[in-house]
Amino acid sequence: MIEISKAFEGGKKAFVGFITAGDPTLADTKRYLEIMQDSGVDIIEVGIPFSDPIAEGPVIQNADVRALSGGVNLGAIFEMVEGIQKKVPFLFMTYANPVYFYGYARFFARCRQAGVSGVIIPDIPFEESGEVKEVALNYGITVIDMVAPTSEERIKKVCADSQGFIYLVSSMGVTGMRQKFDADISSVYARIREVTDTPVCVGFGISTPVQAGEMASKCNGAIMGSAIVKIIEQYGSKADEPLRSFLTEVAAAVHAV
Repeated sequence: MIEISKAFEGGKKAFVGFITAGDPTLADTKRYLEIMQDSGVDIIEVGIPFSDPIAEGPVIQNADVRALSGGVNLGAIFEMVEGIQKKVPFLFMTYANPVYFYGYARFFARCRQAGVSGVIIPDIPFEESGEVKEVALNYGITVIDMVAPTSEERIKKVCADSQGFIYLVSSMGVTGMRQKFDADISSVYARIREVTDTPVCVGFGISTPVQAGEMASKCNGAIMGSAIVKIIEQYGSKADEPLRSFLTEVAAAVHAV
């Protein structure tokens, strides 16, 4: 597996890109992940489809439905990801239920085998994350901490021992494409910097190259999901070139900061 820190070497701004595994098929996902690696994405989030993705907006919810309707399962996702030669760090974006029922030790052992560097589990609060972090650490897997705009006094507690990068949520609500963002990113970033040097990447709502560049200028990177998944929704198994073109443009905007 590749250390997450590699994405930020030399003060580089990181473009973090997300797609849903199995949308429209796992074969397509594997090909799209290769395109992401070759188009300037610095960290890749692979979304594990789930029936109740509470942090996701309609675009990713619909992608989960398409993937699950196609019969995708966790075992097949592990096999698909394991078959990819990693050029950048890979993460899984998932929920507590699939990890719990697969078994913590079994899940993180398979992450390690598949070359996955870390996981994001948005429905496990920081105060309840100790158990899963302990097991993940045994297998060298990083659990990414998330900070919301309303975290306020919790920021120091959440960020003090964070690893990999901190996922700063730009706005209240679920993922999706937005024109405006709730959080004063610069202010929250400054508070995080009081307690840790761990890189901070902003996500939720970033949908254009301009927005990605703007957010990256205020912290250490930008996270984009729904806008990428929307291209796959539109083009299905023929999204190769539209995806490549869009990702290259976003990566250029982030890396130019």
